[in-house]
Amino acid sequence: MARDNKPAISGWTVETLDSRVDRELADLASDLRARFARIAELLMAQGPERVREPYVKPMGGKLWEMRMKGRDGIARAIYIAAIGRRLVLLHVFVKKTEKTPRAALDTATRRAKEAGLL
Repeated sequence: MARDNKPAISGWTVETLDSRVDRELADLASDLRARFARIAELLMAQGPERVREPYVKPMGGKLWEMRMKGRDGIARAIYIAAIGRRLVLLHVFVKKTEKTPRAALDTATRRAKEAGLL
């Protein structure tokens, strides 16, 4: 699900890696999906270098997370900047603990490596 239906002012686009990530995003509650869309639009309009907390946070290495919070809970989308001014979502999940689970970071890292992004 490439989110490039609107022209990106900064030249950046936000896209999902594959159908697994599309499903993870679709499985979020509607308010969390709306929050995701707002953050994605900010990243495309301003570029990732100008968007910071509370919207995004570095996770170490080349991984970053989008931070969505809504009345239905908290979710995260782990992404990486790729060649061509693309932000690629690697893993989307509902957050149930205070700290981002190691398994979520491992999933994102594994997917990035499989896709040749790391």
